[in-house]
Amino acid sequence: MSTLSHISRRNLLRGAAGLAAGSVVTNVLAQRGSRPRMLALVGDRYHNPDYIRVALTKTFDGLKISVDYTMHYDQLSRDLLKNYQVFLCLRDGMIWPGGYLGPDAYTSYASGLENKSDFSEPKPQQWLTAEQAQALKEFVSAGNGFYSLHNNSHVSLSSKIYREVQGGAYIGHPALRPFKVRIVNTTHPITQGISDFIVNDEQHYVEYDKDKKYILMESENIDGLTYEKLGAKSPAGWAYDYGKGRVVFTAVGHTIHALWNPEHVKLQRRAVQWLMRELS
Repeated sequence: MSTLSHISRRNLLRGAAGLAAGSVVTNVLAQRGSRPRMLALVGDRYHNPDYIRVALTKTFDGLKISVDYTMHYDQLSRDLLKNYQVFLCLRDGMIWPGGYLGPDAYTSYASGLENKSDFSEPKPQQWLTAEQAQALKEFVSAGNGFYSLHNNSHVSLSSKIYREVQGGAYIGHPALRPFKVRIVNTTHPITQGISDFIVNDEQHYVEYDKDKKYILMESENIDGLTYEKLGAKSPAGWAYDYGKGRVVFTAVGHTIHALWNPEHVKLQRRAVQWLMRELS
């Protein structure tokens, strides 16, 4: 029996620490056979890559795909993508070269910092280049899959090409609050048999660009709470063919308990299976 057979789940989760160094972390299960591969670009200022990897590792367990996780947004390229059949992205479009105090809004501790002036007005920059956006377009057009999750619609604000592929763009969100995710297309292979579910999460409002027939679900605050005069509802997921490939977007995902909602887990797994054409 090979050494890999003795690797425990605990040791697999310990491996998530490698994300702190920003390196590509290869799922050891990939060594068990030649399966399709997915590159997962995860993590940003507001979304710790550790919870994302822990969540997705459990969610995708048992699927016929190997997942490599990375935080190296700058290494996204044609040469990197050619090794994969699916690209997953759960991160926004911002980097902070000048630094920042923290991911949260509670910065009263700044008054005690000896160098607080260095972080008084942190300013973000966009990381996506035109070449990277074109590489993604070519990747999907050639017959591969793109799974865009949660705040990844924010990247579309910095690139017309990325937005063309991804299908829409981020508008904003209120603070964490309960809302319902309602399945509006019950016949699509991704959503067949999936029930409506309620999560306590960031309700992302997005602008959707494609034909409405591709929308799979919508979010709704059933208490009637609105956001920026946009009402209580927003598109929350879609799926369509793009060139020879496929694209899926799902908006839920700011917290691990939202990613692990049982119905949402089913939906994420089916999304990957649909992108791999295991579901027609």
